[in-house]
Amino acid sequence: MAKIVIDESACVGCGLCASGCPDCFEMVDTGIAKVKANKCGNCDVSEVASQCPVNAITVEE
Repeated sequence: MAKIVIDESACVGCGLCASGCPDCFEMVDTGIAKVKANKCGNCDVSEVASQCPVNAITVEE
């Protein structure tokens, strides 16, 4: 199972990940993304991670 890691210091809070896969990611009150679930069958999490404009998301296989 892949592990999803968000570099919170790099995240700019654009929300692309949360809109790309709301089952895996959520935006929190501080304005950054958090991982909701490391296991997701509803998206290609690597594709969602590749869309991060600041490369704050890492998917470890």
